[in-house]
Amino acid sequence: MSGIVGIYRLDQSPAESNELRQMVDALAHRGPDGVDVWCQGSIGLGHRMLWTTPESLHEHLPLVKGELSITADARIDNRSELSQILSLPDRPLEKISDSEFILAAYEQWGHDCPEHLIGDFAFVIWDGRKQQFFCARDHFGVKPFYYYYQPDCAFAIASEIKGLLCLDWVPKKINEVRIADYLALMLEDKVITTFEDILRLPPASRMWVDATGIKVDTYWQLNPDYELKLESDEAYAEAFHKIFAEAVNCRLRSAFPVGSHLSGGLDSSSISCMARKILAETTGETLHTFSNIFDTVQECDERPYIHEVLKQGGYTPHYIHADTFGPLSDVEEIWKYEDEPLLGPSHHYPWRLNQAAHQANVRVIFDGFDGDTVVSHSLERLHELAFQHKWPEFAEAVEVASKNYQLPVNYMLVYYGLPALRQLSKRGQWLTFAKSVDYIHHRFQYSRRSLWMRQGIRPVVFNKTLRKFHRIRRKKADDLAKVGTIVNASFAKQICLRERIDQFTPKPNFPMPVRQKHWQEMTGGVLSLNLECVDRCAAAFGLEARHPFLDRRLVEFCLAIPSDQKFRGGFGRMIMRHGLNTILPKTIQWRGDKANMSANFLNGLLNINRPLFEQVLNRDQHLVLKYINPDTWHSAWQRLKQYPGSNKTINSTTKDNLIVWRATVLALWLQRM
Repeated sequence: MSGIVGIYRLDQSPAESNELRQMVDALAHRGPDGVDVWCQGSIGLGHRMLWTTPESLHEHLPLVKGELSITADARIDNRSELSQILSLPDRPLEKISDSEFILAAYEQWGHDCPEHLIGDFAFVIWDGRKQQFFCARDHFGVKPFYYYYQPDCAFAIASEIKGLLCLDWVPKKINEVRIADYLALMLEDKVITTFEDILRLPPASRMWVDATGIKVDTYWQLNPDYELKLESDEAYAEAFHKIFAEAVNCRLRSAFPVGSHLSGGLDSSSISCMARKILAETTGETLHTFSNIFDTVQECDERPYIHEVLKQGGYTPHYIHADTFGPLSDVEEIWKYEDEPLLGPSHHYPWRLNQAAHQANVRVIFDGFDGDTVVSHSLERLHELAFQHKWPEFAEAVEVASKNYQLPVNYMLVYYGLPALRQLSKRGQWLTFAKSVDYIHHRFQYSRRSLWMRQGIRPVVFNKTLRKFHRIRRKKADDLAKVGTIVNASFAKQICLRERIDQFTPKPNFPMPVRQKHWQEMTGGVLSLNLECVDRCAAAFGLEARHPFLDRRLVEFCLAIPSDQKFRGGFGRMIMRHGLNTILPKTIQWRGDKANMSANFLNGLLNINRPLFEQVLNRDQHLVLKYINPDTWHSAWQRLKQYPGSNKTINSTTKDNLIVWRATVLALWLQRM
């Protein structure tokens, strides 16, 4: 983790070093180990250095080599492979920095160089021969990249928005479309930010900037059509183990102590166990672990699982009492680093974990971020079984999955199984329909009459036009419900929020194949947005967050495997459970659930941060009245205050939690503008 900045004066006026200094000063927290700027004519680059890898100790950026100049926030993981191909400086490999690898790759492959890089990176290269900026961002957007572009005038980039807003010629104007996105929980746009004219370079994208304009395109995409075929379950498990081990191993490259968030869940435990094993076999160092524990809100406490991991030895554990602070306890400090009002309701957990990591002199922190998506649960496999009429296998899987995912059997049957009956009736396959109804009746004690009427007769006799009309009306009602609950209706209409939701919501494809659904989840805009938040949360404490699950090789493998390697016998993520059989404690390997943190959120909201939530609601709501329906906000707060005295379950508070949270965070952010 470092900080990068750059300026290109398209009007040919000189890039001023004092402006670059302002930019790197705004990013001081990203790099305490060195700072420098470079200017040449209308071009300027700057860098803030955070030492993490052994090679970074000798690195100096911006780096100038002939007509090429580079600044980069990068960690390149396929150095060994690249060293056999590229023309590198005549020095030992451990003395060659990652930015030199990138520059050599650019000399070798030009604008195709990002395709050959594995790792996390955001970089800018000034090519004096072409009089052109070339920029690129890694495959999933682990490293942030923001830019401002004014045609025929100026172009600027920075690792954080604050590195751009410090420039006098960059406007600080709120982008209300992004405000609406946040309130509607529709964050799929990979380009815009909460400030007009400040944009994000999307993941897996490259950009050219010169006097003629700007061009952005995609250099890599996940392939949703490729299926990997191996000879046995054991072969798939061995392949996963090998790729996952490499994803962890290459991220252990550090000149400083390494730590890992350890919650006791499958993702963080898998990373911690693999990292401990590799360290024990190589350097002999212990792995620092950082875990939230709960003495008061004990339903959130995962210590039994955490201790199962720690019993392996080779760890230095650290604990944070996460029920002693609330979601807004650190908000004033957090606003010093967060530029947008896009905080999630769980942001305070990694904030305190990273604070503890900093105090333990750790600089590299592992995170199990988005392992749920990469190694997919793939419940859509149940759809496949039902539509293939494999009812015994479907039934066995549903009965186990209902316990693992804490969902009623009947709910899973209705959602995943009964659509297959409707398809049979529409196609006139009545013999198969009758056999399926008979099986479901006996296995699930579901009424034959109800199955015949609701799944067989009604779908056929309903007039097609009536069904279409019904669907259209229902869709509009759903959209209005989503937009209208918290978003001010006039504001939603003004910015065409319904149309925007339609634009960014994937078109329905039912039943959706497992791989298609997996691909959709991996390519959504929320992933890179969350990664940007994770990056800033780490940067605030001088840490580099590393995400083994977002290794390109691992993602491509997990997407390509057959659906029965993802979900089988009621267990999702089967490939990881099998592949890490020798690494994970059994209680975690076959764990199907995870702790629900809603109880601790409510504890923080009602018992710790309540005065601040009420102050914002009663005194500062005028700041957000343009955007928010105040009645919805007040009603949600009144319902939450009644918990737990009301008859509501903890899961039923989720909607109200999010309403109160989004409204409060937006008001607090607008106070600072």
